[in-house]
Amino acid sequence: MSLSVSAENVNPETQDYDGSGNMCLELALEGERLCKSGDCKAGVAFFQAAIQAGTEDIRTLSAIYSQLGNAYFYLGDYGKAMQYHKHDLTLARSLKDKLGEAKSSGNLGNTLKVMGRFDEAVVFCTRHLEISRELGDKLSEGRALYNLGNVYHAKGKHIGRIGNKDPGDFSDDVKKCLHEAVNYYEENLALMRDLGDIAAQGRACGNLGNTFYLLGNFGQAINYHEERLSIARQFGDKAAERRAHSNLGNSHIFIGQFSEAAHHYKRTLALAQELGDEAIEAQACYSLGNTYTLLRDYETAIEYHLRHFLIAQNLSDKVGEGRACWSLGNAHASLGNHEKALSFAKKHLEISKELNDSMGEATAKMNITDLRKILDIPESPNTLLENSNTSSPDNDKLNDITHQQMQRLRRESMEQLSLIKLTPDGKKVISHTNKTSIPMKNFEEEDSFFDVLSRFQSKRMDDQRCSLTVANKENTNMVNLQQQQQRNEEPEDLIDMIAGMQSKRMDEQRVALPNLPGLQSSSLQRLRAAAPSSNVPDDNFLDQLVRCQGSRLEDQRSPLPAPAVDAESDAPAPPIRGGGAARSGATVPDEDFFSLIVRFQSGRMDDQRAGLPTTQHRIANGSIPNGVNNNFNKNASSKKKK
Repeated sequence: MSLSVSAENVNPETQDYDGSGNMCLELALEGERLCKSGDCKAGVAFFQAAIQAGTEDIRTLSAIYSQLGNAYFYLGDYGKAMQYHKHDLTLARSLKDKLGEAKSSGNLGNTLKVMGRFDEAVVFCTRHLEISRELGDKLSEGRALYNLGNVYHAKGKHIGRIGNKDPGDFSDDVKKCLHEAVNYYEENLALMRDLGDIAAQGRACGNLGNTFYLLGNFGQAINYHEERLSIARQFGDKAAERRAHSNLGNSHIFIGQFSEAAHHYKRTLALAQELGDEAIEAQACYSLGNTYTLLRDYETAIEYHLRHFLIAQNLSDKVGEGRACWSLGNAHASLGNHEKALSFAKKHLEISKELNDSMGEATAKMNITDLRKILDIPESPNTLLENSNTSSPDNDKLNDITHQQMQRLRRESMEQLSLIKLTPDGKKVISHTNKTSIPMKNFEEEDSFFDVLSRFQSKRMDDQRCSLTVANKENTNMVNLQQQQQRNEEPEDLIDMIAGMQSKRMDEQRVALPNLPGLQSSSLQRLRAAAPSSNVPDDNFLDQLVRCQGSRLEDQRSPLPAPAVDAESDAPAPPIRGGGAARSGATVPDEDFFSLIVRFQSGRMDDQRAGLPTTQHRIANGSIPNGVNNNFNKNASSKKKK
């Protein structure tokens, strides 16, 4: 809700009584102006001042909550954004304002999605869709469909990141989420075509292209991204055009059309330079370097990787700098420039140690060892010591065997420990079978153990004893009568006890109108009068409560890094494949070239295999051991996705 719209609906009789209402509105309008100009931080300060001033106009306060929630959202403070959107939703439901409830539900759904609480986000976005269809508001319905598509897309992508699967190779749960996203995006696209909203059609096409890409349907992805590119050019949207070219390059890579992919990456590079975005420029150079590696044009690949390296240095992006050194070393090794390859491998090792990147460090050490062998450079004792700590398949196999042997010895030692001899029956069996082989000290230790146990547990044993004496018939009847009376009185005593102990908890669980900041007392009375008279919530509210509260345990977990707000926007980089901690570089694309190169280079890897060189002739011909020439294939870094 816009505050300027709320200003037109202000009732002067409620605002002029002391001037505080006008002050609240003026401060809020200034906050709205600042947020629209892009200064959300200053806008938040004015909104908070407006709340401090207070107002009796509930619709103005609702608009302030909505704008404040959006401002906190764009500032990345999603907790506060959710808090104010909930206040807005409370006011809308109290006033029975369906349109306001729809908007606040949609805002809450978006916020919960970014926080990774996807199931709750679905609940609120679905409520937004239901109210929009009930009111016949097509624009609001389109936004709700778009938001639901984004929620399912983000959920599927979040689940699919576990294991770093390739597009199309995800589990059934991930595919189910992605298909749900496709359904909502297609509904949104059809509705926007009916309404003639071309800009919204472009966003839907971009999201559909990205979702089909994750599903492994690269033909459909290319079709939608080409439509997205056409609409972006029609509107002169350079950023959207750049994203479309990047996504088209990614899709063409997966179907083996490397030359076409290179064309789109070059357009991405040109648009990034035009927009002055150095990070995206570096990502485009990195993608082009890897693409020309696939085309075996190593000299051109080196040119683009050098550009990536220089930009990463300029932006102080150590992760990107390390990836560039890695790629440059592999490319120079493929050309037979082993001295240059060795220098870049050493630089890669230095950066990996600085970043505590164990995977990168191990790979760099392996590259250095192989290149030293090619160049016939003897290794120093320090180098041998470092390499002995490097993880390799042989070392891992040896460690596994050692670990299995230790487990076997541990199991055998446990089998030799006869726990049954601690029991009385075990003592008898042992005493009859082999009296001479058991030392008397064991029996003395066991007897002392039982003495200690009896001494400390005697009171508990006495408490659990029962009397076996039988009284006469008359006394027995009297006892039965007393027990009967006690059983009749027990329920009332039990209820009184529960009421006394649980009364505080019951009071804590009573529903009361929330403390809404900025709402003055007279408006609070009207709000209570407007609230439903029945204290029993309806079934829809209870269903929503059950769904929303099902993940309260998740609220206590440490939050993950926030995903992209929109499925079409650029997302953060995933963890390094095979590495430990997640590391993302601003100049490194968010997708991994590993699966691409393994898929398309599997035949070439066998052609490039060679044994260790034994003569200078083989060195001159550029024969490269297994590890060096294939390290790029095994460990190549991320590819731009969005």
